[in-house]
Amino acid sequence: MATRFIQRYSAGERTNHWLIVLFFLGAGLSGLAFFHPGFYFLTAFFGGGTWARILHPFMGLLMALCFLFIFLKLWRHNVMNEADKEWMKHSGEMLRGDKSRMPAAGRYNAGQKQVFWAMAVSLAVLVLTGFIFWQPWFADSFPIVARRIAVVLHALSATVLILTVIVHIYAAIWVRGTIRAMTRGTVTEGWARQNHALWHREMTNDRR
Repeated sequence: MATRFIQRYSAGERTNHWLIVLFFLGAGLSGLAFFHPGFYFLTAFFGGGTWARILHPFMGLLMALCFLFIFLKLWRHNVMNEADKEWMKHSGEMLRGDKSRMPAAGRYNAGQKQVFWAMAVSLAVLVLTGFIFWQPWFADSFPIVARRIAVVLHALSATVLILTVIVHIYAAIWVRGTIRAMTRGTVTEGWARQNHALWHREMTNDRR
């Protein structure tokens, strides 16, 4: 019997996702270079310290704009509900390999929703704080205290974003068949039925 596939992401959505990845790597590596002297060698990827400092905020802003496209399209699918509370209650069992008590999930499960909102909030804080100490364009419009606080919040938000991305990547690798969604745009019906049963029923009109 031939494997049947379901469309999960369009070509435009996948392109946007990989642009976010590209800008995340650029902003992340250049940001690390300024975070600690031990990482300053990373500026070599951008043509030196001066260019790294110039490009960093623009790459960060482009990353946030690309994410905004995803946010506007998917935020309704990521609103937490009662089923997500039940999912979280049994998430420990799932991590130990027992999925028997996991409730049926829609397009995204509770874990994916938490990742989505963690990314959204941390990116929003990064953009807002970044503007406050962005030299030479905006920093002089804010008092020194505000700039110092913004730098700390910027670093904390960047840490949250990096850790969230690590979780996101690990989950995509851990759940076999997930990466295909962002490379080919489709998933197998078996994958959809096992991991997102409610979404599978919606997409296939399967009322079983």
